[in-house]
Amino acid sequence: MKKNLLWMSLGLLINSAVSAADDIDTIRQKFIGDWELASYYTFPVDGSDREMGYIGRLSYDRFGNMAGLGMPKDLPKLQRESNERLMQGFAYWGPVSWDLERGTVIHHVQGSPMVPQWVGGDNVRYFEFEGNDILKLSLRDNNGRTTATLTWHRLK
Repeated sequence: MKKNLLWMSLGLLINSAVSAADDIDTIRQKFIGDWELASYYTFPVDGSDREMGYIGRLSYDRFGNMAGLGMPKDLPKLQRESNERLMQGFAYWGPVSWDLERGTVIHHVQGSPMVPQWVGGDNVRYFEFEGNDILKLSLRDNNGRTTATLTWHRLK
């Protein structure tokens, strides 16, 4: 009886490990591709929302890497009106991992010319898919409050 219970427990453990591997492979496949930024909202503590007016691209490859770029839509106009070199937005790349229990994708930053202090750190994003062609990545503060959401549409 005890042997049967032990074998059943071991079988369940193996099945759940295989299932988790299947889940991570399924999620990884959903991310792979090129994405265009549709909207970028921030959510201040006062409960309001603010559309940041950004454009951008995001790519995930089959080797487990990512690259993301974004800038304010009006940056070229602002640059024409300024005598200073303007740098606004984000640009970074690196390998990717997932924490399915938390629903996060972790961008392990290897390079970031716009925000060099990100290099060597992790940008954690909470992810949500709407079908196969919409990806929402959200940032949360230490209290778990969503502070920003970037919505991406898959390029075809």
